[in-house]
Amino acid sequence: MFRVAVVSSVAWALVLSLPDGSTFAGDAILLEGGTIVDGTGAPAYRGDLLILDGRIHAVGQVPKVRNATRIDVEGMIVAPGFIDLHNHSDRSILTEGGKVALNYLTQGVTTIVTGNCGSGHVNVARYYARLERQGIGLNVAHLIPHGSLRQQVMGNVNRPPGEAELRRMKRLVERGMRAGAWGLSTGLIYTPGCYAETDELIALARVVGSMGGIYASHIRGEGADRVMAALREAVEIGAASGAPVHISHLKASGPDAWGMMGEICRFLEQQRARGQRVTADQYPYTASSTSVAAMVIPEELREGGRDVFFQRLKDPEFGERVRRSIEKRLQKRGGPQTIMVASLDRRPSWVGKTLDEIAKAAGMSPVNVVLEIEQLGGAGAVAFTMSEEDVRLAMRQPWVATASDGSARIPDNTKPHPRSYGCFPRKIGRYALEWGIISLEHAVRSSSGLPADILGLTDRGYIQPGKVADLVVFDPDRFRDRATFEQPHQYSEGVFYLFVNGELVIDRGRYTGALAGRPLRHAVSQRTAPRRTTNRSTAEE
Repeated sequence: MFRVAVVSSVAWALVLSLPDGSTFAGDAILLEGGTIVDGTGAPAYRGDLLILDGRIHAVGQVPKVRNATRIDVEGMIVAPGFIDLHNHSDRSILTEGGKVALNYLTQGVTTIVTGNCGSGHVNVARYYARLERQGIGLNVAHLIPHGSLRQQVMGNVNRPPGEAELRRMKRLVERGMRAGAWGLSTGLIYTPGCYAETDELIALARVVGSMGGIYASHIRGEGADRVMAALREAVEIGAASGAPVHISHLKASGPDAWGMMGEICRFLEQQRARGQRVTADQYPYTASSTSVAAMVIPEELREGGRDVFFQRLKDPEFGERVRRSIEKRLQKRGGPQTIMVASLDRRPSWVGKTLDEIAKAAGMSPVNVVLEIEQLGGAGAVAFTMSEEDVRLAMRQPWVATASDGSARIPDNTKPHPRSYGCFPRKIGRYALEWGIISLEHAVRSSSGLPADILGLTDRGYIQPGKVADLVVFDPDRFRDRATFEQPHQYSEGVFYLFVNGELVIDRGRYTGALAGRPLRHAVSQRTAPRRTTNRSTAEE
């Protein structure tokens, strides 16, 4: 059974007293007798919580409330709704099946951040409007995706932007920020974002920095030979632009990099001690996931897209270079047995199998399996390339948030990374409550208050009076991930109640059907924002 040391609490009072001594009821919900973990990292304490008109009204020793809906949460944890800083639901959240994001609601997630790794919607205003029209199960904040922006302005080319192209990208970044984006993201292993030089990234990051946004980066490399230089570049971009730097899915990838997390953390701690605003996020697994191409085909060989790649492959010299490069990268990742195909529409029999297994069954070399996958349109894959010790060290850092790197999904025949279904209960239920690697308070903070601080969300992420009532109530003995690499489409268990913007979305463990989410817009400071530019093309969307 779960046990927590309960400390004394002070009732925060934001109550409206009536003549009979009770408080104004309004649209009131009273959570009684829970163990409150407030997102600050402070010790848990026992108390009540009053929701009034969609906001937290009082916490601790709550006065009597006339006609309130009372919910007994004795023995359960009451925490801020979790905030997933790194999510890839840009497309799926717009679909009928994905808009609910049930795989995240059942994890206790109430807000996701899209536009990560430089990929997503460039037209922020249009994206937010679509979300509002259709309805969504949880809140969505968006980052301006550098790779998609560059593709729109320049195409998939390996060169610096011209002056006019850079001006256009900066205008589009400003437009996105004014529409409510929270910053800029980069994906520097993906085309065409990988072709950007540091000066280009500084110029764009200056725009978001001046408007209160963050610079979030999938850095140029996470292996032993590239990770430190990639981190130094990210810090340089932050220092030169004034934007806070956030490192996406912090990791040391590949056997050669195992044990490097200590060096990585020391470097980032040094930058923080010097005044640099730098944070990171992490998912609690030893496997990563992206496309097969991004894993093993160098970015300089992928310029122009897949069709151009296969035209060039007809040249024997280029073809030999490609094969040597793939072979080298496979070995750096620990061999073809470490990469499992997660999705491949045109060859479903390969899904769930490693490149090594596919090669042996088909009588092909692993390199030719990779090229065949690309010929079939490309595949998503899961790569088992991290050490458990490095994962645990990263999660202990007070500046590392929890984030899934997954997306809104419904069960199908694919074998995606289980993080889309189990990231947050794995971190909190297993690493904290079951294994004791970190404390419950630390695990909850890394999933709520810390990501709110990183993003700049000021109205949620904590259990405090006046905050929006994004709240999760879970059973500490049952809050666990069920998704595995073999059977990833399994919803997590243990969330009994979930409130999104004060509305009950999960009631006694069951989804209520509510679409209570909304797009969250970043408020731009007019004092620091750059002046509006003129003579904009109407095609810049």
